[in-house]
Amino acid sequence: MLIGYARVSTDDQTLNPQIDALKSAGCEKIFTDVASGAKTERPGLKQALEFCRSDDILIVWKLDRMGRSMSHLIKTIQMLEQKQTGFQSLTEKIDTTTAGGRLIFHVFGALAEFERELIRERVKAGLKSARSRGRKGGRPSLSKQTKNMIATLACNKDLSVKQICEKLNIGKSTFYKYAKITDDFI
Repeated sequence: MLIGYARVSTDDQTLNPQIDALKSAGCEKIFTDVASGAKTERPGLKQALEFCRSDDILIVWKLDRMGRSMSHLIKTIQMLEQKQTGFQSLTEKIDTTTAGGRLIFHVFGALAEFERELIRERVKAGLKSARSRGRKGGRPSLSKQTKNMIATLACNKDLSVKQICEKLNIGKSTFYKYAKITDDFI
């Protein structure tokens, strides 16, 4: 069975072009979502994945409609492979039911893994370089003078928390962390 999945990010967008393309491809059942690609919770995709059986093919109009990221997309395709379900992307012409489609998809997976490794190596090198210059990483801590200034200004009834934060170039959470505030201040 050919199963379609369509997604748009906002209510302002329409699913119609995707649904039309999926119907033209022969999809008998179509699941949809109106949700940002970054959202983890997408009930339509979950239903589509649960609906898929052996020898079914899940079809999307475009790869970015299915995966939040390349790693998410790869995990989803691997899960479909375990269920012996195929995957097709109409726009990119990827079809994991063919040897060539599987090859292309695995090349994508290898490139994504390579990119993750490069990022990991750059982060490690950056941390090592910073440590060699005496940096420990993380946010710089406030000086004792700034901490004392926060406590002093917190007692000043003429300044709001916002004004104090702007004056010291700190965030509200930092202010509340170091301010010795009494109930009459708030």
